[in-house]
Amino acid sequence: MTATTTTEESAGVTTGGVRTLLRIEGLTLFIGMTMLYGVWGGSWWIYAVLFLVPDLSFIAYLAGPRTGATIYNAMHTYMLPLILSFAGFGLAMPLTLSIAMIWLAHIGIDRALGFGLKYDAGFGYTHLSRMGKAAQTN
Repeated sequence: MTATTTTEESAGVTTGGVRTLLRIEGLTLFIGMTMLYGVWGGSWWIYAVLFLVPDLSFIAYLAGPRTGATIYNAMHTYMLPLILSFAGFGLAMPLTLSIAMIWLAHIGIDRALGFGLKYDAGFGYTHLSRMGKAAQTN
C-alpha cells in the first residue's frame, strides 16, 4: 500500500462525540446559509434548482473510485464555495454570492446527514460514516 492509496482497511471514520459535533456543525451551516439566503432576498427557484448541483460530481465515479472521490471531495469541501463567496462579496456580484450560499447550504445538509468526504476505497467510505455495503462489512 502506498501513502496515496486508501484501502478498505485503512479508510477511517470519525466516531462518537466528534462525529456528532461535525454533523451538528453541518446542520448549523445548512440552517445559517439558508436563512442568510432568505434575508439576502435570493430567489427560492434558483435555490431549488442549484441545491443538488454539487451532487453531479457523482458522475466522476464512472472513471473509478479514486477519480470519483477526488472530484466529489472538491465539490464538497468548504474551500471553493468560500472563495466564491469572497469574490462575490468583494466584487459586488450578488449572483456569485447567492451561488456560494446555496453551495455551502448543500455541503452543510450533506454533513448533517452523515455524507462525508469520500475515501478512494469506494463511494460508501466517508469520514463521517459507512454507507451501503461498506456499512454492512464494518
